[in-house]
Amino acid sequence: MTAVAEQITGLVGALRGHGVRIGTGETVDAARAVEALGLADRERLREGLAATLLHGPAQRAVFDPVFDLYFPRGVGGPDGESGDREAVRDRLAEALAADDRAMMARLAVDAVDALGGYGSSPGSDGWSAYQTLDRLRPQTLLARVRTDVRGRDGSGAGFADRLLDDEIRRRIEEFRRMVGAEARRRVAERRGRDEIARRGVVPTADRVDFLFANRDQLAELRRAVQPLARKLATRLAARRRRAARGTVDLRRTLRSSLSTGGVPMRPVLRRRRPVRPELVLLCDVSGSVSGFSDFTMLLVQALHDQFSKVRVFAFVNRLDEVTGLLHHGRADPEGLGTRIHAEATLTGWHGSSDYGVALGEFAARYGDAVGPRTTVFVLGDARTNMSDPNLAAVREVAGRARRVYWLNPEPRDRWGTGDSAAPAYAELVEMHECRTARQLSALIARLLPV
Repeated sequence: MTAVAEQITGLVGALRGHGVRIGTGETVDAARAVEALGLADRERLREGLAATLLHGPAQRAVFDPVFDLYFPRGVGGPDGESGDREAVRDRLAEALAADDRAMMARLAVDAVDALGGYGSSPGSDGWSAYQTLDRLRPQTLLARVRTDVRGRDGSGAGFADRLLDDEIRRRIEEFRRMVGAEARRRVAERRGRDEIARRGVVPTADRVDFLFANRDQLAELRRAVQPLARKLATRLAARRRRAARGTVDLRRTLRSSLSTGGVPMRPVLRRRRPVRPELVLLCDVSGSVSGFSDFTMLLVQALHDQFSKVRVFAFVNRLDEVTGLLHHGRADPEGLGTRIHAEATLTGWHGSSDYGVALGEFAARYGDAVGPRTTVFVLGDARTNMSDPNLAAVREVAGRARRVYWLNPEPRDRWGTGDSAAPAYAELVEMHECRTARQLSALIARLLPV
């Protein structure tokens, strides 16, 4: 196998490892794109491979750093001049002012070589993009670059400066990405690019743990609610159509077969009366769990047409119904959590989670929300802060409901550690690990009743 073929298959394998669905035909198309485009123009090759392998713009966040690993700008150290910190900063300011991407790429190599190495072995033990950028501080060049650009085109100050500052920040951010790609390439030379592609590339938002997702990743997930809801609604509707056809009624089929000599030529189906189920959500909205609960609430709200009734309750150590707040959250999904905390009664004399009190309050005040057609989802990490888990309340709710599912955003190996009451709750209701949006969508498609 040629080196280029190995690069293509390695790239495809790494992208598949990050959840990008790539078939054999698309891999062949990628090889044809490389043959047609050649290796001389790296950016044109990047766009050609992206066009053949990706299914949407959201996947570029994974594709670009993986591409940089398998099709790097160079191998080993830089060929150009490295210089000291101030010399690199001077050259960077010039490149940013001119928007010279080629020079910025060369400076990213020089900067990592001059400022990013650490360790005491020959060359370096490793390379750090964070260390490079911390020492170079390109963000402090904004005013200097603005002056250079205004001197070049003679533009005046005022409102145009805001647009110019935004453009310079975009160029600086592009340079930061170049430094990150170069540092990853250097590390990949030592440790192997397959390993770095697996561990050193930020996954797509739907594969990030809810408990560790940052603000940008949670915002991206909220934007993905409507497309994901449409896909899940299609699956649920198909399941409902299949279920409506019913199962074989063996007794009536055998009776009908008497007219054909005992051969069941035409099976008789037991018809089902299609009934849209009721859904109740109990959501822990405290701390890092709130991102998981917010996203799930928005997703269920987007699926509301699939149910006859949806009621949503939020809690920290007190519980309150937030169904009305969620209905209005479609227009402002990012403000949902803030609005719930501001308008609902969720805490008592302390601000820590108390599952026992909250679940007991639900059973006592809202027991009529649960009936034989109701499916209940509890969203939370089951960490009680050493308080009483109130298993009796969970047992009471489970006795009234059609089914009760508990979705836990913590890894399964952490259930039962510290103040986690997950094993105790799991003995009463069906508990599932639900750490990412991908897991959540698969569980909802499988667990929601038809």
